[in-house]
Amino acid sequence: MNIIVCIKQVPATTQVKINPETNTLIREGVESIINPFDENAIETALQLKEKHGGKVTVITMGPPQAAQALRDAIALGIDDVILLSDRAFAGSDTWATSYTLASAIRKIGQFDIVICGKQAIDGDTAQVGPGVGEFLQIPQVTFAVGIEMNDGVMKVNRLLEDTNEVVRVKLPALITVVKQINTPRMPSFKGKIKAKSATITTWGAKDLNADENNIGLKGSPTSVVKIFTPPPKGGGEVLSGSVDEAVEKLVTKLRDRKVC
Repeated sequence: MNIIVCIKQVPATTQVKINPETNTLIREGVESIINPFDENAIETALQLKEKHGGKVTVITMGPPQAAQALRDAIALGIDDVILLSDRAFAGSDTWATSYTLASAIRKIGQFDIVICGKQAIDGDTAQVGPGVGEFLQIPQVTFAVGIEMNDGVMKVNRLLEDTNEVVRVKLPALITVVKQINTPRMPSFKGKIKAKSATITTWGAKDLNADENNIGLKGSPTSVVKIFTPPPKGGGEVLSGSVDEAVEKLVTKLRDRKVC
């Protein structure tokens, strides 16, 4: 079984700052990690490999420093890694990112399952995984909390808002996983040693034979016009008196503001 996992390197903190001129995150001096949902995707792939055999390949798109996320994946037991890094990829939105990842998967060749985390914590769109599935034109199942394999058919337990849904899908297919699916393992000492000396395969736009109209800023139908931190909300008002008096005051204020 050939399994491909798409991951992203993200800031390790929610206290990131924004460059007011470029409207981009200031990543200098901020530790980067594998996106937490993608850690669950890696663990899912490793468990499938341990049960059914095969190979796990992890790919990520980003600047050269994103190679560290791939080394962290190798330390966990991943077989092969690929970094998609090219100035032509800069500024990609979720559409262009999905296209680029799908192009890399096609170049890898035969695969059975593509696994992605539900969403990235720095964007929270949950669009890239489904986008990759669409570009590959394969079935996709999102929000997976459990999976079973049987004769080329994958049974996926989906976590929905108020219930669970079981979906059966033929391979090849793509799934996105939620955190409840498993507990990611820690890297082994042997894995850390292997990761330090591992060679990171890097592909650019030409390696993927990518259409320049579908990558980077040029291939992004959406753009960030402005990013800003909302101003802190002012303090609320404490209504004095008994419960009945406080309720009467509240109703009066709501009516004055034409809320009710």
